[in-house]
Amino acid sequence: MPTDRRTLLRRLSGLGAGVRELILVAVLYVAYTSSRLLASNAQAPAVHRAKVLLKIERAVELDWEHSINVFFVHHNTLALLSCYWYSTAHYILTTVVLVWLYFKGRKTYLPARRALATATILALVLYLMLPTAPPRFIDGYTDVLSLHSDQGWWGADASAPRGMGDLTNELAAFPSLHCGWSLWCALMLHNNARSRIVKVLGWLGAFTTAVVVVGTGNHWMLDVLVGWMVVIGGVVAVSAFTPTLPVASPVEAPLGREPVS
Repeated sequence: MPTDRRTLLRRLSGLGAGVRELILVAVLYVAYTSSRLLASNAQAPAVHRAKVLLKIERAVELDWEHSINVFFVHHNTLALLSCYWYSTAHYILTTVVLVWLYFKGRKTYLPARRALATATILALVLYLMLPTAPPRFIDGYTDVLSLHSDQGWWGADASAPRGMGDLTNELAAFPSLHCGWSLWCALMLHNNARSRIVKVLGWLGAFTTAVVVVGTGNHWMLDVLVGWMVVIGGVVAVSAFTPTLPVASPVEAPLGREPVS
């Protein structure tokens, strides 16, 4: 086969694999979002669970939400920037890291994608079993996104765009996948990036997300910790059950492409 034709076929194969991955990730995300809407929207039991979480936090001196929330309310610039971070960062950063891992090759990408999917499914099970109200549903806590909704695209329904509040479940707070996905990004960057700066930025992003979700009144501290735990559980589970893929060449090709000779 002529070299030019072989090169074209390799490129088409890589493009096809990329399109399939995009479709798969999109389907998984739509399924996740749709499934969240199946959870009970009964507010009274969700508020009761939130108060139980708060009692547990107070028992272990982890009830930091109120002081952080008040600090955000009194600092408008910080609050507004946090609203933008809360409503966009987890989508953008997770997508960017996924694409970056894809181009690093199947040995890196496939376990990472499986870990992310596993963690998301674990979180979804908890959403369905334990619908829990966020702090902003409790007296004494302020909904910072609602407070600044006239300065952004989000409405009063969590981070959903105005007019699309019916497409989100406001009681799907336990655990925080904002924090889970940001930790996944930090772990993937730490394990696969060469630059120390990139690794530090990954961990800084995870820490920033944890502070933001609490400060804006959208999650409890236990939501953050359990969000981290489901990601760690997903990574460990996938590592335990994923066989080591053979390295066919010193230079690994992205998914769907032949190794570079």
